Amino acid sequence: MLVGDSHLPLRDVVAAELRRLILEGSLKPGDRLVEDRLAQQLGVSRNPIREAMRVLEAEGFLDVVSRRGAFVAKLTARQADDLFHVRLALEPLGARLAASAEEPETGLLTRAWAILDLVNESGPDQDRDTLATLHTELHSLIFEMTRNDYLIAIAIPMVKRGQWLLRQNAQLQTPSAWSEHHGLIAAIEAGDPDLAEAAARHHVLSVRSSLRPRLEPA
Repeated sequence: MLVGDSHLPLRDVVAAELRRLILEGSLKPGDRLVEDRLAQQLGVSRNPIREAMRVLEAEGFLDVVSRRGAFVAKLTARQADDLFHVRLALEPLGARLAASAEEPETGLLTRAWAILDLVNESGPDQDRDTLATLHTELHSLIFEMTRNDYLIAIAIPMVKRGQWLLRQNAQLQTPSAWSEHHGLIAAIEAGDPDLAEAAARHHVLSVRSSLRPRLEPA
């Protein structure tokens, strides 16, 4: 049964739930979405399901094929490149602003280090889904450290979209996939905007390079 915010249209509540199922991997790339089944599962009629699917299609999470139905989209190399172009613009900016803050967000920094400690302790024993979730939280924390509401509103949805890509393709269970984050968080904590910006840019380029060979052609 779907429990949502009563202040939101039902379409948006359903869309948020379907988006969550896709991001967490319950609905996998290529899976077909059946309206009747989802309506029963979420305890709603077919109409908000149909409307929510249109929302997710517009966001790129679903592919709708005539006479076949709606399917969870598979990210192509071209789409991933588009995403990384945006990340290259926003993540170095976020790191610079976070490091430039007059008063560091100590609570957020503490949580960031806790995430890195958890990953370091568990290493390969953590499953990919958990690691992708932690990776998303870590990058979201950096944007929250900026205290820039406009940047946060733009960037965090991008980070969550990137989580979907990481779940499908990233090698997050290797130590090298996380080592760059230590330098990035340390630069922010030290209040070094130039170093933080450079570390963020290097990290995005590194992730893009590692993912490209495993993506489908456009």
